[in-house]
Amino acid sequence: MSHYFPSFNELRQIEAQALAIGLPLMERAGRCAANLVLSWPADIRRVVVLVGPGNNGGDGQVCARELQQAGLDVTINPLSALPDFSSADLIVDALFGIGLARDLDRATHSLIEAANCSGKPILAIDTPSGLDAYSGAIRGGAIHASKTLTFIADKPGLHTGAGRDCAGEVIVESLGLKPPTLSNASGELMDAPSAAMRQLRRQANTHKGQFGTLAIFGGANGMLGAILLAGRSALKMGNGKVHLGFLAPNHPTIDLLQPELMLHDATSLLAKHDFSQLLAGPGFGQSEFAHDLLSQLLACPQPLLLDADALNLIASHPVLQDRLRHRNSATILTPHPAEAARLLGCSTQSVQANRISAAQTLAQHLRSVVLLKGAGSICSDGKCWSINASGNAALSNAGQGDALAGMIAALLGQGLDAFEATRCAAWLHGAAADEWCKTHPAGIGLTASEVIDLARDLLNQQV
Repeated sequence: MSHYFPSFNELRQIEAQALAIGLPLMERAGRCAANLVLSWPADIRRVVVLVGPGNNGGDGQVCARELQQAGLDVTINPLSALPDFSSADLIVDALFGIGLARDLDRATHSLIEAANCSGKPILAIDTPSGLDAYSGAIRGGAIHASKTLTFIADKPGLHTGAGRDCAGEVIVESLGLKPPTLSNASGELMDAPSAAMRQLRRQANTHKGQFGTLAIFGGANGMLGAILLAGRSALKMGNGKVHLGFLAPNHPTIDLLQPELMLHDATSLLAKHDFSQLLAGPGFGQSEFAHDLLSQLLACPQPLLLDADALNLIASHPVLQDRLRHRNSATILTPHPAEAARLLGCSTQSVQANRISAAQTLAQHLRSVVLLKGAGSICSDGKCWSINASGNAALSNAGQGDALAGMIAALLGQGLDAFEATRCAAWLHGAAADEWCKTHPAGIGLTASEVIDLARDLLNQQV
């Protein structure tokens, strides 16, 4: 199902141990790269291999030799030269590997840009040159590969942030070494359903009260749709009962599209107390009323999910932050990068430069489970972390965060712990978009309402 990422130091230790007993890792790596070129789905006859000064360049040299012996027309291009890519069928990127610790100089950046603009497929060896394979940050410029062949173990930076676009399809080749085991520094790629979802399978002798009574607070003036989307999502993902508490004074009293939802004003709903979990944020706003309501919700004993403007209020008010840190029950935060930056007191660019570190720091600082949304969403409880491999750009539209928040709350209400509920919902949300793109390959026009139904179908297939 999923697999683990060793840390940079752990990977270097594995390499050193293999080399100490004489294993020819460079030969194996270069041959693996050549075999991948030879099995490329298109007809490949002419190849340009870009080679750098280190071990990655050595892998490229071996790859070039193997391709020449197989009868291909191969040009080996050193870092100092700018080749003509017009006659190439494929480019092999062996400029820099995972050890790159500086921004690219202007000449290297020009070479990479020329390769990216050539229109030719690119195979990156170990990591696309210029991409930090552990943070996903770009070092001044990076190869945009069609495929990345990475060695010994997978690297997290290939699956989050800019890495999703730079790496293309990621193929892991162990080079004959044993796969690394999980350590305190390791994370996990969630590229398939979690086994935790099997806990959601229902017995015959059950009733609605066993599947959570959720209260959602939001829906201020002009943002009524957000809380309705979250409520519909929670209901369709299995929550037993869902109540909506509107901040807007003139709110609807029934959702004609989903009449099973129970609609109230926020103040009267808060007074009810008989809830198993709480969600605040969809269409919440940042009014004084919203601030006071959030302060009361933070004091509630139930598990609490905070999204959207609830997060922005916490970022702006240290007293709310302090109340959040001192909660005794589970709290889930679902920021996008800009919201995470406000909570951390840094720039959005800093968050995106190391998404894993940002999610872990935020989880530790606010004693919460954090889902840092975006390409390759990061879920962290401050100790464990995972990257979500599902999802695509079709999710880049309004309402998707509201639908996702409802999904997380629904899984939480059905018995999953905060970490599993969060990452399982993120996977289902992304996988629903992946399913939709099978029949809509351009990924344009998917709505949050459609995602809810698709995710429900997937959930029922997994449990």
